[in-house]
Amino acid sequence: MKPNTTAIPFTSYQKFAIFILAITQFSVILDFMVMSPLGDMLMKAMSLAPAQFGVAVSAYAFSAGISGLLTAGFADKFDRKKLLLFFYSGFILGTIFCGFANTYFLLITARVVTGIFGGVIGSVSLAIIADLFDIHHRGRVMGFIQMGFGASQVLGIPVSLYIANHMGWQAPFFMVAIIALISLLLIIIKLQPVTKHLLVKNDKNAFLHLWHTVANRNYRIGFLSTALLSIGGFMMMPFGSAFAVNNLHITPTQLPLLFMMSGVSSLVIMPMIGRVSDKIDKFKLFTIASIWMMIMVVIYTNLSVTPLWLVIIFNILMMMGIMSRMIPSGALTSALPQMQDRGAFMSINSSLQQIAGGIAAAFAGLIVIQKDKVSPIEHYNTVGYIMVGISVLGIIMMYRVSMVVKKKLAEKVL
Repeated sequence: MKPNTTAIPFTSYQKFAIFILAITQFSVILDFMVMSPLGDMLMKAMSLAPAQFGVAVSAYAFSAGISGLLTAGFADKFDRKKLLLFFYSGFILGTIFCGFANTYFLLITARVVTGIFGGVIGSVSLAIIADLFDIHHRGRVMGFIQMGFGASQVLGIPVSLYIANHMGWQAPFFMVAIIALISLLLIIIKLQPVTKHLLVKNDKNAFLHLWHTVANRNYRIGFLSTALLSIGGFMMMPFGSAFAVNNLHITPTQLPLLFMMSGVSSLVIMPMIGRVSDKIDKFKLFTIASIWMMIMVVIYTNLSVTPLWLVIIFNILMMMGIMSRMIPSGALTSALPQMQDRGAFMSINSSLQQIAGGIAAAFAGLIVIQKDKVSPIEHYNTVGYIMVGISVLGIIMMYRVSMVVKKKLAEKVL
């Protein structure tokens, strides 16, 4: 079926829903993403080996994944707004806990608590999007929602690094908690209940609903493709700042500018890709972006001492590929489940994404080596090559997702 290229204006309420979900995603993504730029600082402050830091990153991912699986069976039995409020509140408390952590054990514990609640928020948000917007306009919406990723880099991460340099690495977590509290109040006051899915008769208990979702072959194709996408990203991300500082010789004071420029490029790229995603074949766009990303990953992970301006350019070019595959893949995957299964599907999908990412981060920590606090990071290029191989498998799986979605559209199920 040919995509609908007519851009229907969003209502004022739809614009608010997009805005508040984007801000929510911004706070959750920033809480997770800030661990990477703080990586070099944390590793030095707590005398952590790369493997230990990999565990610290994985702690959030594993707990988020397990939490999502445990809640998946209940995800379609409640008002999605209430679910969002419950898990977002827990996320805020966990983030505050991170700010008070002063030992490695407390840091791990805090990341686990934050992950238990934060890992479900993305799936609930995606389920809300799927309920409020049809498949032909989700690309645009995904483009705006995913801007939270770019905004976390252009605003959140540079500011986080700045206050971390002046107030300690714990300070960024308090900043995230404040932003999240403001978002929580807006959700309470203005977001309407999201209950349309409750009108669809579903007599299964939570366990059977979970099993029904997992047993669906088409859903499993989506789960696997999402897991493969997550593995690649999580392998490189945790050691990005350590690689930039110790290998490329970017100074800690230059890191905010590096992340800010990458973030600015994301803010420009995401809405454009979202619009393009609604006008051309989403799988073709995903494939082109993936190939571009693979080329840039190989180049970047093999760099040695490099001028800041050139590192910025490489980061922007690599970010173009990464961001440009997230939007079409998210739009395609969101089209797989039936309305009555969306909450469970998104929860399981998010859980497997987090668990796969946790495994990837821990595995990368075993590959990457740093002899002492100021030595170069070794074998980071090996991580890049592995990511390329996984990305090829991701293209194959996303092709299968695309075929399922096209068949579903042809049958007018959506």
